[in-house]
Amino acid sequence: MFEFLARSLEASTIFTLAALGELVGQRSGILNVGVEGVMLFGATLGFIAAQVTGSFLIGFLVGILIGGLLGLLHGFFSITLGGDQVVSGMGIWIFGFGLTTYIGNPFTGPLGMGRIPKLWGVSPFFYLSIMLIVLTRFVLTRTSLGLKIRSVGENPAVAEVSGVNVTKIRYLCVTVSGMLMGFAGAVYSLDYNPVWNYNFLMGWGFIALALVFFSMWNPLILLGGSLLFGALWQLSLNPQLVLPGVLSRYVWRMAPFAITVVVLMLMSTRWFRRRWGAAKPEALARPYAKE
Repeated sequence: MFEFLARSLEASTIFTLAALGELVGQRSGILNVGVEGVMLFGATLGFIAAQVTGSFLIGFLVGILIGGLLGLLHGFFSITLGGDQVVSGMGIWIFGFGLTTYIGNPFTGPLGMGRIPKLWGVSPFFYLSIMLIVLTRFVLTRTSLGLKIRSVGENPAVAEVSGVNVTKIRYLCVTVSGMLMGFAGAVYSLDYNPVWNYNFLMGWGFIALALVFFSMWNPLILLGGSLLFGALWQLSLNPQLVLPGVLSRYVWRMAPFAITVVVLMLMSTRWFRRRWGAAKPEALARPYAKE
């Protein structure tokens, strides 16, 4: 049972990091549906870098760097060019899906570098994710930078008149957003499951995207959702450890995605929008051009 709990916490870490990155971007008004693509790049290039150099640190740094660059690319299309943010995000996902399959194919197989030491039986990145959740909430609610981010996400025109550089704040947020997504991918391929294979994330990025909406853009609720989905994901892999003989493991594997669909359907209802709509950044996914 302890092994199941530890692995659930480690799975939740990846959801937390990726979803937290998306939350930061969305609070500034930028939607990136290409979370999975950024994670694939971070996971693949981080895996290759670590295997070639023999250094976990370099692997993680490469994952973070490529994530930040992809965040900047998404920002260029969404902020500078004012393009459709959904189209840009989907482009990043498709690009990542195809290119990582090509460049990662020669490295198919296990990492072959041993495992990163646990801290009290759990991956050290779990504790790091908790600290990042607390830090993000503090920045968003208790600092002038957080006020600027929230104002840009709500009404960029008013923020601009108030002296806030909307472009600068949004570029900062999409870069940090991409770095966290790339880091999440690197954690997956270097720590959680250090074996590279074709499309090995299997939808984790889309679950992370749904978690942001599920959390109502609140980092603490996001953490709770990540813990829930981490447990569900681990249950789908090893249901016999907790519920032996209850349903097929293939049914359990469907559970995280089925719950994601249900959550998104609930959030699309008029009742939910009327009850919780105020949590959504008003300017989310809307291009802004300074007048």
